[in-house]
Amino acid sequence: MSSTRNAPDADRPTDATGVTPAGAAWLASAGTYPRSALSLWEERPDAPVVLPCGSVFDVVSAPSTFGRRMLDRMWDEGPGSGPVAGFRGRILLFAAPGTAQRLPALLDWEEWGARGRDTGEAGRTGAVPPLLCHGTGDAVTVPAPAPGARADRSGSRWLVAPDTRHPWLPGPEVLLWAAVRAARAAVRISIFPPADQGASVYDVSRRR
Repeated sequence: MSSTRNAPDADRPTDATGVTPAGAAWLASAGTYPRSALSLWEERPDAPVVLPCGSVFDVVSAPSTFGRRMLDRMWDEGPGSGPVAGFRGRILLFAAPGTAQRLPALLDWEEWGARGRDTGEAGRTGAVPPLLCHGTGDAVTVPAPAPGARADRSGSRWLVAPDTRHPWLPGPEVLLWAAVRAARAAVRISIFPPADQGASVYDVSRRR
């Protein structure tokens, strides 16, 4: 996979958790009334909103620890990620439309998904925890644009915020790769204590 870096963009935040105006416009475009969402954020930049999935983005929701492992693999060994949020103990990875329908089938085909767990197969199967895939007909709570504004009360915050009008979004194959790598990493024995996951910094200049 390419490791090219994008040129600096004046609209990008120095803090990867801050949503730019272009990123807010992209998020709002997923809703039925984009102007209403933008108006709300202009008045209340600390307000999370619920947006539909399936047209502008899908969302793959993973348990917090496993989702962090997926995210670390994507940035350390892969192409980086699209926008990513934390919400009530889960990691929400924004993905290309269609991912929610395709990813479960890929996991099952590779015997990492629900089919392997249901049949009680041993070995590598079952190492990937259930991933919640939100696509057409689903909706997710999107964190407020202002970094850290209501994280304590709403339980939502950006880990990698949208910063362009057309952010790169991983497809099902990239997320399958990240999930398998994260599952394999989870079973390795280390003599070192885990790093502080809350301190992870992702180089958004590597986005595609």
